Amino acid sequence: MEPRNPPIELRLLRYFVTVAEEMHFGRAAARLAMTQPPLSQAIRALEDALGVALFVRTKRTVELTPVGKDLLPEVRRLLASADALRPLAQSLARGEAGVLSLAFVSTADYGLLPALLRDFGARHPGVRLQLTEATSDVQIEELVAGRIDAGLVIPPLPPRYASSLSYVAVAREPLVIAMSADAALELGQGAEEWAETPVDLHDLAAAPLVVFPRRLAPGLYDIIMGCYGAAGLTPRVGQEAIQMQTIVSLVSAGMGVALVPRSLRHLRRTGVVYRPLRPLDESATLVETGLVWRAAEVSPVLAGFIEIVRTRAAVVGAV
Repeated sequence: MEPRNPPIELRLLRYFVTVAEEMHFGRAAARLAMTQPPLSQAIRALEDALGVALFVRTKRTVELTPVGKDLLPEVRRLLASADALRPLAQSLARGEAGVLSLAFVSTADYGLLPALLRDFGARHPGVRLQLTEATSDVQIEELVAGRIDAGLVIPPLPPRYASSLSYVAVAREPLVIAMSADAALELGQGAEEWAETPVDLHDLAAAPLVVFPRRLAPGLYDIIMGCYGAAGLTPRVGQEAIQMQTIVSLVSAGMGVALVPRSLRHLRRTGVVYRPLRPLDESATLVETGLVWRAAEVSPVLAGFIEIVRTRAAVVGAV
């Protein structure tokens, strides 16, 4: 049994527009490379399907009805959208159009993320980005639930997702000390926002530590605690915060010191200075950031971003 309201074929709409432009069935048929009787039948079929008359016909003239006049611009827009489907589909297949939903840890916002977005935007200007800042644990939950396409996280990943998620390291950078300008002056460091003179953790052993909660960023937390452990120290945790901006603001308020990735020195706060750590085992101070995505779901757009990430990783030596 045929449906009561069968879909209207695009060819009938094209016929309608051609007749409306020519106002003559013979000339319209010639433009369409067909004879007049089939064209007349097609227009009748369109009118029957719509349940309205589109043309007023006499032996000598053809005119649009009021409904036909109002419908004509809408049909033109519809046909233009239909004509755009093929190039759009091809652009989507090439990763030149579409949407990429990307989450990132706050530490990536001050070095890694802008560079990746700049490179990706230059190659894929037609892709719309949806960016969300989130801790690594939240990103994994959102990724597994299918609510984001990929995330910039600080490893490790939960072992239970090892087989379903793919990961590539993008950058590794050392930790530096964020402390108040007053504390730097007391150490004879000066109050410049950044200076290459290193600071020994022993000189700040009494200062409270401002840090991420371990449950939200176990990788970063363990590296920070490892730095204290390598120096033979046990830090006194003063405050915990889940955003780097908050951690640095607490340091600015004199609430303690923080160990942060070196790129955070681009996050400027009045009264905060950044200094390198006095050489420990450098490998023990490196914080890694990488891209994670669902291994079984790589769209053309995501594949393009992964390519950018791998190129950036190769440049900085993270892979």
